[in-house]
Amino acid sequence: MREALREAELAAAEGEVPVGAIAVKDGVVCARAHNLVEARHSVSAHAEFEVLRRLEAQLGDWRMTGYTLYVTKEPCMMCTGMLINARFSRIVFGLGDPAGGGCGGAVSLPEMPGILWHPEVTGNVLAEECSRVIRDFFARVRAREKK
Repeated sequence: MREALREAELAAAEGEVPVGAIAVKDGVVCARAHNLVEARHSVSAHAEFEVLRRLEAQLGDWRMTGYTLYVTKEPCMMCTGMLINARFSRIVFGLGDPAGGGCGGAVSLPEMPGILWHPEVTGNVLAEECSRVIRDFFARVRAREKK
């Protein structure tokens, strides 16, 4: 999660909402990314999608069985659906998102009946540090808007 936090800090420095993600297999970081929504002008440029795109390019495959995704904020419903469809084995997140999270916050997509793939989900890992990065970012944004 600390590696994902480093990615979140990079996102903040670039003016992106500070969410970072890494993909790990067999204890090795295989891909890393952070939000690029503003830079790419794309709603799908969330950190989770960026990690998946990088893994797909490396592997030449879309199946991520055996991979764990670490992300600093609970994946939204869009990203959770993508992680399920990509067959990630495990999703580990920091800060929960009760309003929009797809891994137990607003809904729990991995636990829905009928879903063909059920990744293991672990939440609240280094949640305070993950929360601080986002809190500090939006405090800076609000301070700039007041000027």
